[in-house]
Amino acid sequence: MGRGRVQLKRIENKINRQVTFSKRRSGLLKKANEISVLCDAEVALIVFSTKGKLFEYSSDPCMERILERYERYSYAEKQLISNDQQPPNENWILEHAKLKARVEVLHRNQRNFMGEGLDTLSLKELQNLEHQLESALKHIRSRKNQVMYESISELQKKDKALQEQNNVLAKKVMIMLYSFSLKFHYYCCLDFKELVMCPLSL
Repeated sequence: MGRGRVQLKRIENKINRQVTFSKRRSGLLKKANEISVLCDAEVALIVFSTKGKLFEYSSDPCMERILERYERYSYAEKQLISNDQQPPNENWILEHAKLKARVEVLHRNQRNFMGEGLDTLSLKELQNLEHQLESALKHIRSRKNQVMYESISELQKKDKALQEQNNVLAKKVMIMLYSFSLKFHYYCCLDFKELVMCPLSL
């Protein structure tokens, strides 16, 4: 004889409820990962316990990309349905709630990037966070090297320009010295002739 259908209702015993939550949560996260891998689907799963502890799974290293896609799709779909049914104020309320939720997610991510609020993160979430930080650090180092290279290249150009200016000035100085030397030699010759010719005239 087959088992009868189990009626779902809240588990009154606190310990049993916590054990069931832990088991079901693990199974749910496992199923989310399986459908993501087997079917190449984008999956985002968010679970809050009764104590407010967050558990999440994302097939994308950055869950925000999936959430943003969901928000765009959900918002566009609801707009088509509600434009003729809801007054403008309700649309603004919906948009405000979505923006508020998005800001909360961004604040939480910012705290995580600063090394805060990590106690509630699972191993998968910590690995995703580590991957994002490594990727960001890679881009930062790449940009830093590029800026350093551009700075060195600019300094080399300035150094070359200064050397060219020094060469031009050196040539001008040599020309001036040569011209002065010629004039000095010329006047010395004139003085010498005057000295030689002076006694003869006497």
